[in-house]
Amino acid sequence: MRKTVKDILDLKNKRKISMLTAYDYPFARMADEAGIDVVLVGDSLANVVLGLNTTTEVGMPEMLHHAKAVGRAVKHSMVAVDMPYDSVRQGIDAAVKYAEQFMNDAKCDAVKIEWFDGCLDIIRAVASNNIPVIGHVGLTPQTAEQLGGFKVQGKDADSAKRIIDQASDMEYAGCFGVVLECVPAPLAKIITTRLKIPTIGIGAGIDCDGQVLVVHDILGLFSGFRPKFVKQYANCSEIIVKAIAQYKEEVEKAQFPSEEYCYKMDESELKKL
Repeated sequence: MRKTVKDILDLKNKRKISMLTAYDYPFARMADEAGIDVVLVGDSLANVVLGLNTTTEVGMPEMLHHAKAVGRAVKHSMVAVDMPYDSVRQGIDAAVKYAEQFMNDAKCDAVKIEWFDGCLDIIRAVASNNIPVIGHVGLTPQTAEQLGGFKVQGKDADSAKRIIDQASDMEYAGCFGVVLECVPAPLAKIITTRLKIPTIGIGAGIDCDGQVLVVHDILGLFSGFRPKFVKQYANCSEIIVKAIAQYKEEVEKAQFPSEEYCYKMDESELKKL
C-alpha cells in the first residue's frame, strides 16, 4: 500500500522525509524497493531525459506519459508529479482537469505546483477537488528567468521575507508540503519551524523536514551542469560506458554471442530442414 498524505504529514518532527525523482518504470521500481517516501515525476525530465533546454518546454503529453510509467511501478512510496508550465496557466478549470488526469489516468497520489503569480487560486481549486498538492518556492525553474536565472534565492531580508510569505500562503491555500529550492539554510530553517506542513529541501540545508534530488544526478548519469547541492553517490555513467564499449568490442570480434547465449536445434530436425 502506498504512503498517504497523513503518512507524510506525520513524519514532520519525527524523522526526515526522502524524496527522489523518477521518470520511468525501472528507476521508479528501484526507488520504491529502496524505501523512498515520495517518488517525484519531475518536469526536470525535460532536461535530464528529453534533452530540452528548459522545463517550460515539457507539456502534459510528456508528463502524463512518464507519470503513467512511474505509477505502474510504485507499490509503497507516494507518487507525486510536477504540474507542467502550460497546465497551470490556462485557468483554474483547465488546471483542475489536468490534475485529475494525473490522479485518474497515471495513478499519482499528489501534484506539485511551483510558485507563480496566481498560483494560490490554482492550488485552492485543485486541493478543494480532493487532489493533494505540494508547493514549491525559492528557485522555481519554470519562472527562473524572472528570478534572474538559476541562482540562490532569498539572500537578502526582503526577498527572504517574500519566500517565507509564499510558503505560508501555500500552506494556507491547502498544500500538505512545500519544496524549498536553492535558499540559504537559515531561511529554510525559519520556514520549516513556522510551517505545520513538511518542507522538502533541495539546496536548502539540513534543517528541512526532508530532501529531494534527481536520481540521475546522485547516480552520475547526467553529464550536464551539476549544482553545488548535488551529492553523487555513484558513477554509473562510467560503468555503463565501459560495459557498452565491451559489448561493441565483442560484437566486432565475433566473440558475442558465444555458444552459451545461442539456442540449439535438434540435429535430426536440422537435417529435415
